[in-house]
Amino acid sequence: MAKQIEGVAERIIAAAKREFLDKGYVDASLRTIAAEADTSTNSIYVRFGDKEGLFSAIVEPVLSEMTERFIRIQERFHQMSAAEQAELMPKYADGGTSELIDYMYEHLDEFRLLLDSSYGTRFHHFVDELVRIEVEYTYKYMEAVGYPERFGDAVTQKLLHIVTTSRFESIFEIIRHGMSREEASEYIGLLSRYHRTGFLEIFGEVVQ
Repeated sequence: MAKQIEGVAERIIAAAKREFLDKGYVDASLRTIAAEADTSTNSIYVRFGDKEGLFSAIVEPVLSEMTERFIRIQERFHQMSAAEQAELMPKYADGGTSELIDYMYEHLDEFRLLLDSSYGTRFHHFVDELVRIEVEYTYKYMEAVGYPERFGDAVTQKLLHIVTTSRFESIFEIIRHGMSREEASEYIGLLSRYHRTGFLEIFGEVVQ
């Protein structure tokens, strides 16, 4: 196998990021990417397999790291006692959200790609996995701290899925609207209050 020339993969990634951001995955051209990277389309195929492989090389490491961080945040919280969870949930949730947003702003282009340029790839519905994790751990929290059963399990799961999806989509609007990190902090603070109030209105206060 011929030795790959150093720096070519990095040039391809940089050019691909610009092309995907500008045109989206579907309309992006490997020929344009190759020309801007001063290489050939065959060079792209050798290194990344195909167009989706190239897109994946840009976004998958960042998305995987975010998902792992999200799970670690959830696990740290659920290792607390029920009393600690009940007391610290609002503060911990806000801190965890802020941690994830910091990470998003450190990888802003990759999240812009995921949110607005991923149609036609397996990443188009990436939010679904984050929602699944959040719903799973919300259920654990409700059971741990003693929320009364207000609805049947099926209804509760569907309701939590809907409102959690809404919450994630509203969080990602900070990227779509090009907010600064400072603006995002204010927006997320208001958003957290909004969703927390709705949660308590529907499910009630914790039963101690």
